[in-house]
Amino acid sequence: MGSRLVELLGAQHVAGSSASRLSDQIRALILDGRLTVGERLPSERSLALELRRSRSTITRAYDTLDVERYVDRVHGGGTRVPLPGSHLSPGPAVGDEAIDMSIASMDSTPGLYDATVRSLPQLAALRGSSGYLLQGLPELREAVARRFTERGAPTSSDEIVITAGAMHALNLVLTTIGRRGDRALIEQPTFPHAIEALRRHGYRMQATPVEVDGWDAGHVTDILLSARPQAAYLIPDFHNPTGATMTDAAREVIATTARSAGTLLIVDETTAELDIDRGWSPKPIAAFSPDIITIGSMSKLAWGGLRIGWIRADRRLVARLLAVRSSYDLGTALLEQCIAAELLTDLPSLKAHVRARLSAGRAAVADALEGFDGIRMPRTPGGLSAWVDLGAPVSTALSLAARDRQLILPPGPRFATGGVLERKVRIPISFPPKQAAEAMERLHLAWDHISQSDATAIGELPRTAVV
Repeated sequence: MGSRLVELLGAQHVAGSSASRLSDQIRALILDGRLTVGERLPSERSLALELRRSRSTITRAYDTLDVERYVDRVHGGGTRVPLPGSHLSPGPAVGDEAIDMSIASMDSTPGLYDATVRSLPQLAALRGSSGYLLQGLPELREAVARRFTERGAPTSSDEIVITAGAMHALNLVLTTIGRRGDRALIEQPTFPHAIEALRRHGYRMQATPVEVDGWDAGHVTDILLSARPQAAYLIPDFHNPTGATMTDAAREVIATTARSAGTLLIVDETTAELDIDRGWSPKPIAAFSPDIITIGSMSKLAWGGLRIGWIRADRRLVARLLAVRSSYDLGTALLEQCIAAELLTDLPSLKAHVRARLSAGRAAVADALEGFDGIRMPRTPGGLSAWVDLGAPVSTALSLAARDRQLILPPGPRFATGGVLERKVRIPISFPPKQAAEAMERLHLAWDHISQSDATAIGELPRTAVV
């Protein structure tokens, strides 16, 4: 079995790499967190064998990383990723002027302050209670259930559990249903933190491709029927990062097949309400099967700092979730639940704000990309980002060059397993136009730099069709 480092690098992308290029690839893995603090890297000899490179090449790559203090090398103790503060902070100095596009999110909705003020009497009325509501505030559960029903999936409040965000919801679900060593179906690309959560819970992941124009439903159903994974994690609405939306027909086929295969579908609807101009409204996958587990949150719709999420599941699973939750968490902050309940009373205003902000951000990115030779922005009818085809496998090189210019932009492989997607990069459309324009200017400088580099000259690499 190969090492995790080679899995992340993608052996096909580092085959024949120089020591300098290899050290750059490993540096990128450390900078974006795919290699974690304290993780031990393969020995020089074993890595040389896996990559079919000379040991001297691996030694030079490790030596470069050691000098730059990305790794610690101890004679007889191996090579490990150090704490960022144990030597120097890794990477070029990233100061207050840096623009961080690793997080695709917006600032708060204008109605957040007023909703907070309106929620205070409700919070005051709860002071006579214990304050521990394991399943969540009844009013908020009712509001979330009502929204599912409006969208075509009849739901009652006792099928809702309120959590501290969508990642909290996902981890609670995986803790409850997870079986270490089982298979899980994921999309490729997908949300990086979901990959990490599934890996941490011991799943062996099998990927199905997603492009800007959608899913191959036949491929998904083939995996479900042949591999019979225990779980599947899907983002069917304004998929992160491609922005694609799954058709109702595909939802029905996948939901029905998953139920037949005994696969628990975990559907992430965090981005479901981020419509700019899609032109149609799909049903939730939960409308097609009673066994679907759905997670969502307020973070993209209202504000990332409002740590409110939810799980929709059948009553039997809800009981299991609550039994597990009580062992490490006794409920979600009541003030935030009261605020969320207030915000959901005027969902049209929330969505109008999101639509205006994302539309402006999308226009700023599209305008800027016009100045990049051979690159166009794909159709992006909603969601938080554009999934851009660079035309050549230079995503990691571009990410490193961007960081040198105070722009943090994760490379395409960050959204996949196995080091693939080097031709792609996720560009958020959630930034205000002025900041987006500045970020794209820095990205243009990085693009020009790698285009002029002998090692990664864009014109010398095989190109894909422009999307």
